[in-house]
Amino acid sequence: MFFLEKKQVQTELAGYIGRTLRENFGKGPESVFVSYNHSVMTIYLRNFMSPSEMVLLGQHQEIMIQTTRDLLMQILIPEFKAYIKILTGMEVNEFYYDWGLHNKSGLFVCIGSSTTSAESENENDKTYMFHGKETLHQEINKISLQAEKTPEEVLSYLLNERTLVVIRNGILVPIEKELIRLGNFEALRLAKRNLEKRLLHNSGNFESILQTKVNDIFVDWDFYRDKSVIVLILSPTA
Repeated sequence: MFFLEKKQVQTELAGYIGRTLRENFGKGPESVFVSYNHSVMTIYLRNFMSPSEMVLLGQHQEIMIQTTRDLLMQILIPEFKAYIKILTGMEVNEFYYDWGLHNKSGLFVCIGSSTTSAESENENDKTYMFHGKETLHQEINKISLQAEKTPEEVLSYLLNERTLVVIRNGILVPIEKELIRLGNFEALRLAKRNLEKRLLHNSGNFESILQTKVNDIFVDWDFYRDKSVIVLILSPTA
């Protein structure tokens, strides 16, 4: 089967995501940036908020916005997965998303089958090697411990000079697992989103570790897999 070149994929996918969001949310993002290696893809949305959401945000109704978007995303995720498979051949096993309502941004993360453990890392792939990686993992472990527990495993990928993906495996504590068993997914997601994003944003160490400015931070979870993805959007160094 023939697949498009990487730049073509980025252009085609960005256009498709923008159109689909516009059709379903009433307003699409101003810009869409696609980054990926062989098994991890990110889709960064800028200036994505409808007029009605702007009104709700002004009334401090962030939870209402997040809940509504969560419902719409459950419909759209299968469509996004299918389109990515057609364009790239990547079988998207996991799909994560988060919103930066404070600056009208959003992020999707798609993960293929080859990132399930540290054993799959290819030392010749430059996306695995970047300045401050070990120290970054230590900071992620410290923040995770404040919110739940130290992850059993941390992986990270610098997809390009703007996009750093961190994957945590084994982070849920027993009370969270019980809430999941009882079906309280949405309440747990909203609570963790608020808590962990506050901890991530309040950390003053990311910029010194990575030696660059951090413009945005996103986080999401797959409760069934006991897994989480964090993405840092960076300012490229001069």
